[in-house]
Amino acid sequence: MIAEEKTDGGILLPTSAQTKPQGGEVVAVGEGKTIGKTKLDISVKAGAQVVYSKYAGTEVELKGSSHLILKEDDIIGILETDDIKNLKPLNDRVFIKVAEAEEKTAGGLLLTEATKEKPSIGTVIAVGPGPLDEDGNRKPLSITPGNTVLYSKYAGNDFKGSDGSNYIALRASDVMAVLS
Repeated sequence: MIAEEKTDGGILLPTSAQTKPQGGEVVAVGEGKTIGKTKLDISVKAGAQVVYSKYAGTEVELKGSSHLILKEDDIIGILETDDIKNLKPLNDRVFIKVAEAEEKTAGGLLLTEATKEKPSIGTVIAVGPGPLDEDGNRKPLSITPGNTVLYSKYAGNDFKGSDGSNYIALRASDVMAVLS
């Protein structure tokens, strides 16, 4: 995936302002890690399509192609289809469908897109298997799909689904409350 150099309106963008892709295919993985006496394999395999954090990784040129070296912790989840709503989160990640922003104020004034308050409530679509404890065992998350949650306003990575819905992937620690 190559970032575009022009906007739809034809404005040239410097590299620093270009939108970089947040996904790609895994071409190789490391040997894993050891926690305590437990040896753990990497949770993604070569060939998997993954989504990663926006500013993660180190870009390298290898055999004429651009690649990104990532830590496993920078990978948000595995995407087996082209639609972000099917994301399978990894580790302590939670994938949420964001609630719709209010269209008007309590007094009845219509809000423009720019003035709408960014929602921080949504419905959990999927959760990762949980973080690893000090012995290398998975600690399941208490958050489950279907929960309505309140989350930190500036946390996570935002995505737009093919259905036009907004989604966010964040760490379970960024969920402040389970509302239902």
